[in-house]
Amino acid sequence: MLIANDPETLDPRYATDAVGLRVTRLLHAGLVRLDPDTLAPMPYLAKGWRWVDPLTLRVELRDDVRFHSGAPFTVRDVVATLHAFASPRVASRHASVVDAIGRVDTDGDAAVIVHLAHPHATLLTDLELPILRTDQANTPPAPDGSLDGLGPYVVTSAESGAIALAPADHGALPKPAHALVLRTVHDENARALRLESGRADVAQNLVSPTLLPALAAQRGLAVTSRAGANLTYIVAEEERGPLGDARVRRAISAAIDRGLLCATLFAAHAHPAGGLVAPTHWAHADLPPLPFDPAAARGLLAEAAAPRPLRLTLLTSTERLRGDVARVVSQELADVGIAAEVVPLELGTMIARLNAGDFDLAILALPEMTEPNVLRRFLHSAFVPPAGANRGRVRDPELDRLLDDGAHVSDPGDRRAIYARMEAVENSAMHVIPLWYEDQVVVTSEAARAFVPSAEGRWLGLAQLP
Repeated sequence: MLIANDPETLDPRYATDAVGLRVTRLLHAGLVRLDPDTLAPMPYLAKGWRWVDPLTLRVELRDDVRFHSGAPFTVRDVVATLHAFASPRVASRHASVVDAIGRVDTDGDAAVIVHLAHPHATLLTDLELPILRTDQANTPPAPDGSLDGLGPYVVTSAESGAIALAPADHGALPKPAHALVLRTVHDENARALRLESGRADVAQNLVSPTLLPALAAQRGLAVTSRAGANLTYIVAEEERGPLGDARVRRAISAAIDRGLLCATLFAAHAHPAGGLVAPTHWAHADLPPLPFDPAAARGLLAEAAAPRPLRLTLLTSTERLRGDVARVVSQELADVGIAAEVVPLELGTMIARLNAGDFDLAILALPEMTEPNVLRRFLHSAFVPPAGANRGRVRDPELDRLLDDGAHVSDPGDRRAIYARMEAVENSAMHVIPLWYEDQVVVTSEAARAFVPSAEGRWLGLAQLP
């Protein structure tokens, strides 16, 4: 399988980049995993669960799973892992995921009881955290992937540019039929050549749509896609002059022809967005795509008394497709009186500028929209950097209240209604400007033809290839 970048670490306590998260989920398993289509939580290391009361969850564990080393999987491993993720000494990057857990007790040898400190709607999704062996949960970082795991693969070697994985005998899934090598190839043309020459079997979201027809025509290769749950959007720094006015942000939205961009630059492998949560997701609100209306955009800018032209910067990544997208968006903004200078940046530099508030607009993506509560970190006033990823400096009391309700109300139907109200608020305020939902697009050889990624783009389907 081809990947675009080396993972930052193979230690699941610290992996936050998209590649690192996806690799660690091949090596490790949680009590819960996400349904590949709806992203609703489903049993994994757990046999099942039962809410004793709104603050108490009893989780029954499987008895047919062992760690890669052969060590038994026990209730003690679960307790030790959840404590470790919360421990300041471990300093996991995922510590906030377990903030709401007050205590974890064992219930005999077959179950654990999780006691919440306060109502917390996302507990089941949070229990996707990988479970580690009791004696390894509090150890120093292990970036080489040497921690014992419960996933379908085990690391046999890890070096810059290549990670070799072998099928695990005792994991949470049946033993995979194939070993796996993750090969880092930065250049898109080099990826295409590897696929054409038979030196790679899988490439997911790594080839520009314009190259896909040529690859699909190659003997032995196939291009498949599925609807994705990931959102591409524009964030505006609301503390910078006119961008604090919702009319200006709505004008930016109305100036962009999402349908044209999806049909051309994405070759119909993306779909115009009407809101933040994609149609594949259980929390999706049934909203029509946001309209393309240049006349309305000009009217909104005039109503807001914005300078003409309104001069802004538009940050984007150095990836070729993303640069093309940003340049087309810039041209469309220019048509309504917004002069947006495109600034391509490496990821680290872009994140630093976003966190510092040193930007006007930026085109970004939420790579794993697994749970709508993730929007809290991007939109709630409590998460302005450095506390979180609210890089637009959004401060909206009504939005804060809805995001808090979505985090605390447990009933799925009630949560869906809360997020529908949140989408209505966002549709008017346009704190985040939704662009489109991109498909998960995969180029495969005959050997990997059956591979289908999950809606958010993870790779567990590799373990199930015949």
